[in-house]
Amino acid sequence: MEVAFERTGQRRYATVITLPGRQPRRMDPAPGYDENIPHDLVHYLAESELGLSSGVFGRAAAGGGGGFVETAETPGDSRRRARAQRRMNKREASLGKADRGDMARSEYVAGLCDIAWRRRSGATTPAWAEPVTIPPEDAPTVDRILNRLDEAAALWRDLPVGGSLTFTWPDATARVRLPSGA
Repeated sequence: MEVAFERTGQRRYATVITLPGRQPRRMDPAPGYDENIPHDLVHYLAESELGLSSGVFGRAAAGGGGGFVETAETPGDSRRRARAQRRMNKREASLGKADRGDMARSEYVAGLCDIAWRRRSGATTPAWAEPVTIPPEDAPTVDRILNRLDEAAALWRDLPVGGSLTFTWPDATARVRLPSGA
């Protein structure tokens, strides 16, 4: 599965997943835009590093929905897209029941990593995050992921509108795609 984080505007991005043999699915706009590193990219890198197969991206790779939908630009009629969305939602519910705690772990670790990375890089940290401390038992995991965030943030900040960072799940190596003509 390919996962792309596409800068779609000055303060917007989309997350696009493409499974082999299927039409791309998008979340656009995706939540948590940030000029330094978008929220979904933090999740991707945390889930990749931790090997979480039932987090957001593991579920999407297994055919779950995760909030990603085929867009109107996707070939085919609206009834076909609606049927595909219902199948995906049913698959997502099944995957949710089988979750071994990966989704909660993803949320927890991505949250800690986002805060730790902001502090380390000098980026603005939300006021609610000021009292948050990184538990000692989670520090080694957070430190491993922070190095990935440093690499991705440098690429994201330089990305023009229309460009994307693309990954092949579960690999954490980004490929930069620039808009045509750039």
